[in-house]
Amino acid sequence: MSRIDASVDISRRPDEVFSYVTDPAHLAEWQESVVTARTTRGTPGSVGSQATITRHLGKRDVTTTMRMAEADPPRSWHLRGVDGPVRGDVRGTVEPLDGGARSRLTLSVDFESHGFGKLVAPLVVRPAARKELPRNEQHLKDILEHGTRPADA
Repeated sequence: MSRIDASVDISRRPDEVFSYVTDPAHLAEWQESVVTARTTRGTPGSVGSQATITRHLGKRDVTTTMRMAEADPPRSWHLRGVDGPVRGDVRGTVEPLDGGARSRLTLSVDFESHGFGKLVAPLVVRPAARKELPRNEQHLKDILEHGTRPADA
């Protein structure tokens, strides 16, 4: 299946965007499906760091572990799911705009399915991610530019 891609321009420096978006402590602030997230190994944004993330998907809460496979601060990173029937594969890039005063964030998401996940991913996970990703990027933009996320309509 094809990756799900979305981009947003943010009026913040690339280092600020990278630092915020790669820190699991902030995930529930800007990602709609995240219930909880916490770093379980290493330093956020660094290769080898891990986070446990619980997402509300459909009628269930699902907990997975993500590991930072690559990091090139403040330009790019690659997160990979290490457990569960549906494992996320997330790539992010931050491009400087206007001499580094602003940034363009691009997130690219795909999924690797195992066992039961082969049924769930195309029916629940992938459609939910396709709808949520652009909204999440808008939430992130609102938080980084204005310090708050508007109430969901």
